[in-house]
Amino acid sequence: MATQLLSSDVWSDVIAVRERSPLVHNITNLVVANFNANVLLAAGASPVMAHAHEEVADMVGIAQALVLNIGTLDPYWIESMRLALLAANARGIPVVLDPVGAGATAYRNQSIELLLSTALPTVIRGNGSEIMSVAGADVRTRGVDSSAGAHDAVGAAQALVAKTRGVVCVSGPTDHILDGQRRWARLSNGHEWMTRITGVGCSATALVGAFCAVQPDAWRATVAAMALLGVAGEVAAEKVMALGGGVGSLQAAMLDELQLLDARKFEQRLKMDVSTW
Repeated sequence: MATQLLSSDVWSDVIAVRERSPLVHNITNLVVANFNANVLLAAGASPVMAHAHEEVADMVGIAQALVLNIGTLDPYWIESMRLALLAANARGIPVVLDPVGAGATAYRNQSIELLLSTALPTVIRGNGSEIMSVAGADVRTRGVDSSAGAHDAVGAAQALVAKTRGVVCVSGPTDHILDGQRRWARLSNGHEWMTRITGVGCSATALVGAFCAVQPDAWRATVAAMALLGVAGEVAAEKVMALGGGVGSLQAAMLDELQLLDARKFEQRLKMDVSTW
């Protein structure tokens, strides 16, 4: 696969999500479900949040992507994820895993191991500490926050790519997206205030699911999803700050930008570097 990726290519995937409105099945955490759904809607996708054992396989049967987020895990929800993962693997639809808080507790780590032993996800997205933990590094998170920077986790991401044969995205001030073709994208958009709103990282994972539903190249889809959220958040933060607002206003402004952002502003703003590793 080609390493070169242009801003116009990325924008074409944004348009594909808006035009095709893929159905994304989310089994996500209780804290972020509402915001994740609104982020998907603002970007043009169609979210469904369903975790009942009796229907997860059927819901996967009509979805174009599955997103799994272990933020508020318990045995029932983990079994829901396992059942959905089996169904998604049988159908061949993309699966995005967010290992929220990996490394924080033994139960959290055991749950991740169970899911990875059930079927390998298409994409794993997490912060530096989470990716390092899933890759097997000796690191502990601070609750669900990272104790390691994204750049510190690049080596772990490479190891995790080799283990899963999928795409790994490490979130941070610079996002790193790597895959088995040794492609490596670095995205440097966003704003510090985005870290002060619950669910922005989890919403990035949900967006990756939407983009994987319309773009068969999962690495490119992940780059496009992270690029859209980064640029939208950056533009929204500048607008809010200019009006004297704070992080509460930023949440609404981000949804506005996800809906209204245009090609000119996106391509002018995008800070993307692509190479091999």
